[in-house]
Amino acid sequence: MSNEQQLSLFEDSNLNSNDQKELIPTDAKIPIPPGTYASMPELAQHCNQCHRCGLGETRTHAVVGRGHLKALIMVVGEAPGQNEDETGLPFVGKAGQLLEKILASVKLDTEKDVFICNINKCRPPGNRVPTTEEMEACKPYLFEQIRLVDPKIILFAGATAVKGLTGDKRGISKIRGQWMEWDGRLCMPIFHPSYLLRNQSREVGSPKWLMWQDIQAVRAKFDEIRKSI
Repeated sequence: MSNEQQLSLFEDSNLNSNDQKELIPTDAKIPIPPGTYASMPELAQHCNQCHRCGLGETRTHAVVGRGHLKALIMVVGEAPGQNEDETGLPFVGKAGQLLEKILASVKLDTEKDVFICNINKCRPPGNRVPTTEEMEACKPYLFEQIRLVDPKIILFAGATAVKGLTGDKRGISKIRGQWMEWDGRLCMPIFHPSYLLRNQSREVGSPKWLMWQDIQAVRAKFDEIRKSI
């Protein structure tokens, strides 16, 4: 069936809504309306059969997310790497291990306090940066994840995540640590852990030192929000 035929079927008012839903993984032109998925496993099933962009041709596993399904904090990166593609879990390589240490340093637990995911659910070949088209094809899944988890704080890990979601093209060094509102939620851009692995200095003003300031601010805001709930 051609894309045009699928789209004409999708627009057919006589088509059952379940049939419409089953077309979602087949083409990026088919929308994912808010409220499409009732649960994360249901969304994950579509991600694992998705071909809304070319990354579906080369993946081993779709990498949907991990952590608490009703976490107050959500971390959003750009795309999975090799370790993530092999395991189906985000942030499990060296960068992920560092992210765990950063969160643990202010007593934030990925099993209770945090949900971790990426804009793209499939690994770009060679770990390249995902294209705008690839991110646009996958973002509706992320929007559904945000709706399902309903975090109070979203951390954008790295410049690609910031640009892909907010359109802000400034370098991460200029905007990290600043609270901003996006999609009606409180957000903060932070250094991607992989960047910190390439910059090992802990001197005042270094990326690692700045990350320590930022994660303490996140913990303070987390405590403030938790008290108000």
